[in-house]
Amino acid sequence: MAAGLVMDDVSTSDEALVAQVAGGNQRALRLLMDRHMARAIRLADRMTGSTSHGDEIGQEAFVRVWHHAGRFDPGRARFSTWLYQIVVNLALDRRRRRQHAPLDFAQHVASTEESGEDRLLRDERERLAAAALATLPDRQRAAIALFYHEGLSGREGAAVLDVSEKSFESLLSRGRAACRQFVAEHTRALEKKNEQG
Repeated sequence: MAAGLVMDDVSTSDEALVAQVAGGNQRALRLLMDRHMARAIRLADRMTGSTSHGDEIGQEAFVRVWHHAGRFDPGRARFSTWLYQIVVNLALDRRRRRQHAPLDFAQHVASTEESGEDRLLRDERERLAAAALATLPDRQRAAIALFYHEGLSGREGAAVLDVSEKSFESLLSRGRAACRQFVAEHTRALEKKNEQG
């Protein structure tokens, strides 16, 4: 296939598209963005605890793909793994810069099929989960987000974080335990407040 051409069908692999991006093909980059931008944004949202930063990080990740596509080695990792590494690193950098900034909690529009009480309970669970995730150390947060929210296998998640599978499992285990403890403490505090009020 000529360097300037991109196939439109789904049979063109991500890796073939990255090779074309390395040659300056903007259309190949757009196809990669169509395939992966939503997941990149979702991962960034979960990593930063802020929906307002996900779009920026997703865009920046693809700017880096554009500039560094020639460095991508398909023999070492799949494109999605490489992209997740970029997103995780950008999100970690963002979190370090705004260490003490409060979490942004997006308000959801109630579904006509959902009662107000159900919506409040769901929103509270989502806030509690986001708050628990935000308390985790960066690498544990990344492991939880990659495994549970992005559906990566332990092997794929380990590749993104550049750790062994055993280390990745350890990050998951410690992250889950810390989240459970956070939820238990929050629940006890809420029960105590309700008893007093």
